[in-house]
Amino acid sequence: MNLNAALSTDLLKEGRNKEQFVGRPFYLSYDIARLLVCDAWKAQVKGIPAGCFLLAFYDGEDGVEEAVLLRALSQTKLPTDNDVISSMIEYYKDNLDISGRAGSLKGGKLDEFTRYEFSFSGLECRVLGVFYRTQKGNIEFGADLENFYAANNYTVYKANRDVLEFIVNQRDDGGLVGQDSEFKIGSVRYSSSRRHQSQEENVNVWVNPKDFLGKRSAMFGMTRTGKSNTVKKVIEATEEISRKALILLDSASPETSEFTSSGSPTFPVGQIIFDVNGEYANANRQDSGTAIYDLYKEKVYRYSVLEKDDFKVMKVNFFKDIESGFSLISSYFQEQSLGGDYVNNFIAVSFEKPESTNLNGSEWTRYNRLIAAYKCCLYRAGFKAPNGEKIRFTGAAEINGEILEGRVLDPKQGLTLEEACTWFERVWEQYDELKFFKDYINKKGYEWANDDLKSMMVFLTTYKLPGKKNQVSGYKKIRVKQLHNLHTTSMDESFEIEIPRLLQQGKIVIVDLSQGEPVVQRLFSEKICRSTFNISMDRFINNLPNNFIQFYFEEAH
Repeated sequence: MNLNAALSTDLLKEGRNKEQFVGRPFYLSYDIARLLVCDAWKAQVKGIPAGCFLLAFYDGEDGVEEAVLLRALSQTKLPTDNDVISSMIEYYKDNLDISGRAGSLKGGKLDEFTRYEFSFSGLECRVLGVFYRTQKGNIEFGADLENFYAANNYTVYKANRDVLEFIVNQRDDGGLVGQDSEFKIGSVRYSSSRRHQSQEENVNVWVNPKDFLGKRSAMFGMTRTGKSNTVKKVIEATEEISRKALILLDSASPETSEFTSSGSPTFPVGQIIFDVNGEYANANRQDSGTAIYDLYKEKVYRYSVLEKDDFKVMKVNFFKDIESGFSLISSYFQEQSLGGDYVNNFIAVSFEKPESTNLNGSEWTRYNRLIAAYKCCLYRAGFKAPNGEKIRFTGAAEINGEILEGRVLDPKQGLTLEEACTWFERVWEQYDELKFFKDYINKKGYEWANDDLKSMMVFLTTYKLPGKKNQVSGYKKIRVKQLHNLHTTSMDESFEIEIPRLLQQGKIVIVDLSQGEPVVQRLFSEKICRSTFNISMDRFINNLPNNFIQFYFEEAH
C-alpha cells in the first residue's frame, strides 16, 4: 500500500483489528490510562515497546466513533500482584520450573489456570488526545480529552502499520503527504532492540516545513543513541527545503507570503549551529564524508575563535568595529564584577553616532574626539593596531602647541597612536591649568570635554583628576588575555554583523565554540543571537518580510 493510500485508511474502522487487541483499561483520566494486558496478547501483537501508540476505542454506545490515542509508558501495579508474587516465590522455593508463557506451545509444570493468572500485568499509558468522526464524516484529532467515561467502556488495540502511518503523518488540513514541500525524515522506531520490529515493514515519517520552521523543537535521547546524527539529518532536510525557495529576501515585496502555495518556504532558510563540542564544525571519523561542511561546502561558513584553515575568525577588530568591541569590554567587566565609579563611568560611555548630517558640526567633532581617545585606551592596553593606523580629530589651535615644547601636535593632520596618546594625556594633565579651557567654559557655558570624554581620559591617563591626582588602574583593567583573544586586525566587519547577513541569504553557519572559554562562548553566542533578532525585528517593524532562521543549540550530552 502506498503512502497516501495508507493515509486514506479509516482509523476508526481499521484500528479495531482483533489481531491487534492488547487489553482493557481499568483506570482512565484526562491524562493517564492504566490497562490490563497479558502475555498472550502481547505476543499476538509482537510486543508492546515503551513509547508505542495504542488506541482505546469507545464501546459504550452506538453511533459514537472515537478512539483515545495512548502512548505506552511503564508497568503499573494490579490489585492481584501481591498474591501472584507470593505464589511465584513459593514455587521458586520448591525449585520448580514454572516457565512457559501463556498461549505458547512450550509445556510447563504449572497448571493452565495458574499459568493464565501469572500472565496478566498492568500497563500505564499517557493520554495524547482523541480521534473522532466529525458530522461531515472526516476524522479529526484533538490534543486533549473533551470527556471520558468509565474505563470498562473501552477496548485497546495496538496500531498496525497502516494505522500507525496514518497517525504519524496525519495533517490537520487533510492535505496529502509526500508533496514536493515535504521530506521523509525517518521511520518509526520505538526501541533500540528490534527483535519484533524487524519482522514488520518500516513506517516512514514525513515532515512538513510548517511543522518546525520558525517554531521551537526539542530532541531528547540517551547518550550515544544518535542525537547529533539526527540533528545533522534535520539540517540536511532543511537545506533541501531551502533550495526550493525562488525569491531572495532583499528582492521581495512587503506583501510576500512566508510560504508558497505548495507549502515550501518562499525565501531560503538560514541555519546556524552553535557547536559547543566541535562535532559539526570539524571533520571526525564518525562522519566519513557526511559532515555538513563536506555536503554543502558552497553554502557553509564556519567560524572559530582561533585562526584555522577554511574558518572565518570569530573575533572583533576593536579599532574598526567600535561598538562591538566596546560591548565586549563592557560585558567582560560585568562578567568579572569589576566596578568602581570610574569603571562605571567608562562603560556608560555612548558611542552612538550623531544624527546631524553636518560632519563638521560640534556633535561630530565631539564624537570623533571620543573615538580617538578610546582608540588610545586600546593602544595603551596592548591591543594590536592596524598597520599605519592614523588618528584624526579636531583639537584646538590654542592647545596643540602647548602639548610638547617646541612642537605642534595637530590632530587634524593625523597623529600616530603614540602621539595621540600623548596629546590626550597632556590635555588631561593640564585641564585645570590652561587658560583655553577656562575661557571656553566662560564663553560657551559648558566644558570643552563632556562627561564621556572625561571618562575616557581618566581611563587613558589612569588619573581620576587633572594634574596627575588620584591614580587608578585605568586601561590596565583591559590589558588582559581574555579580551586580547577577542581582538583581530584581519577583518573590517564584525562577525555579529556578517553572520545575520549570511543567515538572511539562506546560508548555513557553524559557530565552533569548542575551544573558547565559557565566558567567550556565552558572550559570542548571545551577541550573535541578539544581533540576528534585532535585525529581523527591524525588518518586521519596517514592514519588510523575513526569512526563517533555524537556531541549533546543544544542551548537554
